[in-house]
Amino acid sequence: MAVPPFQDFMLPFLQHISDGQEHRITELFDHLALQFKLSDDELKELLPSGRETRFKNRVYWTRVHLGQAKLLDSTGRGRFKITPRGLDLLKSKPKRIDLKVLSQYPEFQEFRSRSSSDEPTSPATSIASAQPELPLSAQSPEEQLESSYQVLRQQLGQSLLANILKSPPDFFEQLVVDLLVAMGYGGSRVDAGQAIGQSNDGGIDGIIKEDRLGLDIVYLQAKRWESAVGSPEVRNFTGSLEGHGAQKGVLITTSKFTKEAIEFAKRLQQKKLVLIDGALLAELMMDFGVGVSKVATYTVQKIDPDYFGDE
Repeated sequence: MAVPPFQDFMLPFLQHISDGQEHRITELFDHLALQFKLSDDELKELLPSGRETRFKNRVYWTRVHLGQAKLLDSTGRGRFKITPRGLDLLKSKPKRIDLKVLSQYPEFQEFRSRSSSDEPTSPATSIASAQPELPLSAQSPEEQLESSYQVLRQQLGQSLLANILKSPPDFFEQLVVDLLVAMGYGGSRVDAGQAIGQSNDGGIDGIIKEDRLGLDIVYLQAKRWESAVGSPEVRNFTGSLEGHGAQKGVLITTSKFTKEAIEFAKRLQQKKLVLIDGALLAELMMDFGVGVSKVATYTVQKIDPDYFGDE
């Protein structure tokens, strides 16, 4: 099974600490993972940021929400226990504890009024349609923020590819060289790479030094296509590399590669050939600041466990 929505953790979380004793979050990690029979792969699944697992993030936010509703209380550095209000709620034998149940408490209502609304605003509205199996109410606040970020990246990536397709072919060839220079190949733009882009270039659109000293050369081919690039085109580029005595090449397209093309590139033994499709091209342009500019930066902060002794 997938990692459950964080609201599914609320009732078993509160039931586990109903003994009135102090508990730590690491203890709840183990208990909930066992209760929901989560596999090692599910427990290791990361958020899009790659900085935290989805499971621990959702358990953490479960604790935060129960605390804001005064169902549990902090008893020291990294420790907490159930409150009389929490025990009263369990005595009512609820079948489920979720945001609707927590909303009966004025402290939680105040917390929600300080936080972002449950109703997503644009572009987060797109997330609900893009991920119907996981509505925003099932995601932790940090997941909602990351989901919105991913939607923005997806929209920007689509815009980048649309603009490339509207540009002249030689612009795309130059863009490819600019991107690889931005990624650290060759050093400065002046001496690192050059776009060839001539009709008699033997299937090569550009060359770039692999390092600042030019100890090796990487040959480039850029295909500003809307249709998929098949294995014949990959074979032809491989032949062009052979004609230049080259061992390394990068084939970049604005579209995608067929399964056969990808398999052919994987089978190459003597040459190293990297295929970059439109989706990856857009990701790299955003990651290395080619064709995009920064509009705003948001810093997400959380409790420092070393400072407070939390686990």
